[in-house]
Amino acid sequence: MPHPVMDVTHRLVPAPAGRIHLVEQGTGPLVLLVHGFPESWYSWRHQLPALAAAGYRAVAIDVRGYGRSSRPAATEAYRMRELVADNAAVVHALGERSAVIVGHDWGSPIAANSALIRPDVFRAVGLLSVPYAPRGGPRPTEIFAGMGGGDEEFYVSYFQRPGRAEAEIEPDVRGWLARFYAGLSADTMPEPGAPDLHFVGPGGELRDRFPVDGRLPGWLGEDDLDFYAGEFERTGFSGALHRYRNMDRDWEDLADFDGAPITQPSLFIGGGLDASTTWRADAIKAYSTTLPGLFSSDILDGCGHWLQQERPDETNRLLIDWLSALPAA
Repeated sequence: MPHPVMDVTHRLVPAPAGRIHLVEQGTGPLVLLVHGFPESWYSWRHQLPALAAAGYRAVAIDVRGYGRSSRPAATEAYRMRELVADNAAVVHALGERSAVIVGHDWGSPIAANSALIRPDVFRAVGLLSVPYAPRGGPRPTEIFAGMGGGDEEFYVSYFQRPGRAEAEIEPDVRGWLARFYAGLSADTMPEPGAPDLHFVGPGGELRDRFPVDGRLPGWLGEDDLDFYAGEFERTGFSGALHRYRNMDRDWEDLADFDGAPITQPSLFIGGGLDASTTWRADAIKAYSTTLPGLFSSDILDGCGHWLQQERPDETNRLLIDWLSALPAA
């Protein structure tokens, strides 16, 4: 394994998905780390040893559909409530009653909803890159359909139809991932004013607007890329993409939580150059209402989307400062 994380334990634990693969390091209060798209437990390779050294039991999972975790065939098996159930099952399989949960990218709303739906299990929540915004408004697909303007299509809409994005990505997994990661990283993203890579032109593909110079971002070594590519070459992308295909189901399933705040202690960290942060600035401004237990909201200047890998030392410091301020489990 490239850049091995030393002294970690790999485990498979039972969950509603069938099994969840996890990697753990350290002893102490449990901190559950949930990755996003298109990632892996490996996205937390810099946090596992840092949290363990700070006195925590750090556990990074492969989300259902990724890596060595189960990959149910049905699209609807990837709805939010199912992923929350997986997370709670992991906590109990590890012999714990409660945990702090931290998520990045898609892992951020998964973590947020875990705290919202299972406050008996998740006592605090850390959100990276994607701000919390309560459920509400029109159906998500209606919102996304109107975002392109003109003939452009928003990337979430592009991901909706099963098989479409897979046909773009899977013939060249390593090349696609390299350019996707580069497009959202501070040191390799397109220059301001370039066509927005979150949108697809008429008859085009998402990769049409990715960087083409072949440079890898500074945080991503060739061996890191090999690890990610190897995982997706083995599993395919459908399990990962099905998360996008359940957003309307989530909107229906979570109707009872419309407008609900998350009251547990919380943390937000965003990248100053990340569209997830800039597009959702209003959600961040609303945190006094939506995250009344917020410890801090931090924007890392000059940082892109992959912040715990782009800026691991700063991310680790912010996480550990917050964790050390939490009430004892």
